[in-house]
This record gives sequence, structure tokens and C-alpha cells, in this order.
Amino acid sequence: MRENLTYGLMRGRRKRAVGLLDRDTHPKGEKRPGVAGPATVPRHCPTLRLLNVLDKLPVKRQAEARSLLTKIPYAETRDNAERQKRAFQAWCTKHGHAEVGRVLERDWERLVTFYQFPREHWKHLRTSNPIESPFAAVRLRTAAAKRFKKVENATAVIWKTLLIAEKTFRRLDAPELLADVASGVVYVNGVRAVDRGDDKVAA
Repeated sequence: MRENLTYGLMRGRRKRAVGLLDRDTHPKGEKRPGVAGPATVPRHCPTLRLLNVLDKLPVKRQAEARSLLTKIPYAETRDNAERQKRAFQAWCTKHGHAEVGRVLERDWERLVTFYQFPREHWKHLRTSNPIESPFAAVRLRTAAAKRFKKVENATAVIWKTLLIAEKTFRRLDAPELLADVASGVVYVNGVRAVDRGDDKVAA
């Protein structure tokens, strides 16, 4: 199984089940304003979210801020990530940028969604949208052609380009866990909840 397409589709099924899939994503990958509420949460890359926070700081502060921010998505548990977030917010307040620290609060639930998935898949989930990578190759080809006289011609080019690009896709770690993801099995901090045997797995 390939990481980009296979896991993207399977993860989409799981997110629809738990209300985490953005219903207003344009087919071309462009984001449209979503409907506010728990049923609509855009699937943003954690790295891109943190870079957006970094961009709000003065250039002279960004190096130090980056060292604090990058610890957040690589924390072993959600609780540890929370502590790293508070450390960053305290640093922002100390340097007169408290409003930047508050930006993390707005996106926090989206940023730590990957803790609800198998630990073996975290490195895949921390990357950009899995659908974006294969379609980058498609855009190069279609942009060069500029236009197609028939829809069938465009479809054939896109399909053939994806078949070629698929040969270089990175394979998904632990593909056997996709069945759990698709069926909605609960994971807490990357560990299957039923394997922990109690309700304290969120700690």
C-alpha cells in the first residue's frame, strides 16, 4: 500500500466517522471557508500550522521560537504537547507577543489530531496533505498542456500521470493498521485504547 493515496483515503473515512473531515475542500486542493462547528475541522498539516505561527513573529525572534515550536508535534503524548504549548506561550508573553501564543489555542485541536491515530502512522500524518503530493506531478503535466479539447483526454493524462508517479510513492509504515483506522478503532496517544485496559489512557 502506498502512503499518499491509500492512507489519505482511509484516513478520510475515519475522519468522516469522527467528524474531523472538512466538507468544504475544493477538488483542486484549495481551501474554502468551512462551516463552523465540531463537524467541520480542516485537515491542515501540523508543520504548516506552526510555520504560520512563526511568521507572525519578528524575524529576530523566529530562530528561538522555532526551537520551541518544533517540540510540540514531536511530543510523545498529547499531555507533553500541551506542556510544550504552554512553554511557548509563556515565552511569547515574556517577549511581548502574547497574541502569537494565543494563535495555537485556535488551532490546537486540529494540530493534535494525529494522537488519535496509530503511533506508526504519525510521521505520515505530520506531513502535508497526502493527496497534495501525487497531484503535484499532475499539475506539472496539465499546466504544460494548458487546455484539453475533451474531458476524456484530460482524464487519461491525469490517470496515466498518477500511475507513473505511484512508482515513487513512499510506502506506509504498518499498513496492517489501516483496517483499524478505517473501522474507527480508538487510539489514545498512538496506542490502541482496548490494549491499555483502563480509562486512564488519555493521561
